[in-house]
Amino acid sequence: MSQPMSSAMQNSPAFFSNPRGMEGHNEMGLIGEGLDSGLLGRMRDDEYESRSGSDNFDGGASGDELDGGDDLPHRRKRYHRHTPNQIQELENFFKECPHPDEKQRMDLSRRLGLENKQVKFWFQNRRTQMKTQLERHENLMLRQENEKLRAENTMMKEAMNNPICNSCGGPAMPGQISFEEHQIRIENARLKDELNRICTLTNKFLGKPMASFTSPMGLPASHSGLELGIGRNGLGSSSSLGTPLPMGLDFGDGVMGTPSSMPGLTSQMGSMSRNELQLDRSMLIDLALAAMEELLKMAQTDSPLWMKSADGGKEVLNNEEYARSFSPCIGPKPTGYVTEASRETGVMMINSLALVEAMMDANRWADMFPSMIARAAILDVVSGGISSGTRNGALQVMHAEVQLLSPLVPNRQVRFLRFCKQHAEGVWAVADVSVEMGHDAATAQPFMSCRRLPSGCIVQDMPNGYAKVTWVEHWEYDENIAHQLYRPLLNCGMGFGAHRWIATLQRQSECLAVLMSSISSGDHTAMNQDGRRSMLKLAQRMTKNFCSGVCASSVHKWELLHLGNMGDDMRVMTRKNLDDPGEPHGIVLSAATSVWMPVSRQRLFDFLRDEQLRSEWDILSNGGPMQEMVHIAKGQGQGNCVSLLRASAGNANESTSSMLVIQETWMDASCSVVVYAPVDVQSLNVVMSGGDSAYVALLPSGFAILPDGGGHNNDSSNKSSTSQKGVAAADGGSGGCLLTVGFQILVNNMPTANLSVESVDTVNNLISCTIQKIKASPSLLAA
Repeated sequence: MSQPMSSAMQNSPAFFSNPRGMEGHNEMGLIGEGLDSGLLGRMRDDEYESRSGSDNFDGGASGDELDGGDDLPHRRKRYHRHTPNQIQELENFFKECPHPDEKQRMDLSRRLGLENKQVKFWFQNRRTQMKTQLERHENLMLRQENEKLRAENTMMKEAMNNPICNSCGGPAMPGQISFEEHQIRIENARLKDELNRICTLTNKFLGKPMASFTSPMGLPASHSGLELGIGRNGLGSSSSLGTPLPMGLDFGDGVMGTPSSMPGLTSQMGSMSRNELQLDRSMLIDLALAAMEELLKMAQTDSPLWMKSADGGKEVLNNEEYARSFSPCIGPKPTGYVTEASRETGVMMINSLALVEAMMDANRWADMFPSMIARAAILDVVSGGISSGTRNGALQVMHAEVQLLSPLVPNRQVRFLRFCKQHAEGVWAVADVSVEMGHDAATAQPFMSCRRLPSGCIVQDMPNGYAKVTWVEHWEYDENIAHQLYRPLLNCGMGFGAHRWIATLQRQSECLAVLMSSISSGDHTAMNQDGRRSMLKLAQRMTKNFCSGVCASSVHKWELLHLGNMGDDMRVMTRKNLDDPGEPHGIVLSAATSVWMPVSRQRLFDFLRDEQLRSEWDILSNGGPMQEMVHIAKGQGQGNCVSLLRASAGNANESTSSMLVIQETWMDASCSVVVYAPVDVQSLNVVMSGGDSAYVALLPSGFAILPDGGGHNNDSSNKSSTSQKGVAAADGGSGGCLLTVGFQILVNNMPTANLSVESVDTVNNLISCTIQKIKASPSLLAA
């Protein structure tokens, strides 16, 4: 009978909890902790799980202990549940520490009236129960995941039983449709997409709906998917690039790249206003390819597209050859529009990568051409480039406001596509083409009065660190919106043409090289680099505000005043400054006009920038010469600089002793500018010490001198010297020039005040008096 009893004892919980009777097994609890968790769980599942960790052998002085001897089989063990208080205390401690150490178990046993092993086994049972509950929860989650996978598998099997062709949208049943029929459906879907694209493009260009069109006018050729995959046929061959580009550029086959090699193309452009084009990706790609191809051909040297003008001077476009070589890239020329085309090449100290980066960044592009670009913005980035870190293959839609420094020529606002492509090592091209619809000139709005045909630049690095830039500009615009005085300048391409872009770029690159040099020629002061930088930033902001006032750009919100007592040649505008710290608060009045001067541009520029002759036209000089206090060179010539002027000691009074005049002057082959503004001494001291120039309030005034385009020939030009004739030839073949005068003044320091007629008359008289003094100056006429 001892054998069954021994077996019963081994299967009983008392076998693990007897403190003295089974001394040979007094470490069973510790051994159990090292057993496999699954095995231990199965051993204790039946005994402990049902009791929730609270059934234990009574370890008190109740005779429960197992003693050795013959009476062992006759002893009966008594069991009871722990009290609710004991269970609650154990549960609370288990939440904080599931694995108590020996010291913690001893403390619990004393507080609850239990033995140490009873506490130990309770925690073992509780941990086992917790693990079992977690395993059951995991099993439930796995069952749910299994059901989800089964449902997805069923759906995939159903989809495989009813396949659909991604190309044509029809059922794809290999056993029911022949291979030829499947290919026909794919081709049919492709032709439908191409027909919709061509019809949409034709409707936009012709202004009327058309169901189909045999040859799309919007594109030089219709490109199938195969053509887009391998590039344009013939591009880079002898037929399309038969003659070398400037400096022997030979781009070879595949110069254009392929649309498929430009990842990141968006499926469609962002929505624009209802009067604007909705362009899809296919049209943008075709338009960019056509513009780049046309730019490359027009930039070739010795191209029949260009011929010398009648006087043997500048190149002019051969319109007949152009019509034979290209189909209209953006549709036919609108009624009443005229064509303006020019090409210019220049060598300058600039890197091709730096120029390309500036061209593709709207803000940097506007800063590079501050007198030409009033405002620029990127409307949509179609592609950021073939790979990260490069502009090769970049394609984006931009908006620009191009200006000419005169109130008589409206700004040209154009939305265009800009495409950048690297053709060889150190050879880049940036092509622009307008994406506006053509409008009839009679109903066109001001910002729709021009179109930019394929234009842009090709940049090639040279071994000496310079770069050769070939620029092509091609516009169509409404000539009637420009004043008669400036039409000769616009017609010869010097107003918005390539000549002006190259001249500005050369001047800016020269300015950067001079400013980066450690030696500043002509600097009479010990101003540190921070002070020079602040002075240049202040001068840059002054010139930008001057251009805004002359050209009425959208940089500031100007309100045009229609006054009957002033002619069409005078433009007066006003605006209120409420919170701009760079200008005086109040009502600002701007007035500008343009006149023809019977002197050369160089002579007039030298006269206006000469501080010794300033008293002949400037009321701020108090009737005497002015003294140059600071001179910061911005170019190799003496005229390109930023200077600080003050009235001479003998002519200074109480009102002018605390004021200085900051002035910026520059001249290039296309334009000359003299801009100045009075500034108080205290503010300039802060700027010259390197302080922030953004909080210096100023209102600029000045002059812009442009060639007259050869529209005012006179006999005096024939009697001039050889050097003067060279200047006159550069200015359009005559001894005259076009002078623009602009003033900005604060008429009232209260923004809510009303503008008075006396203020307008004051500005009008100021401009008229200044022009009369310049025309009557003995120094200018005697020069």
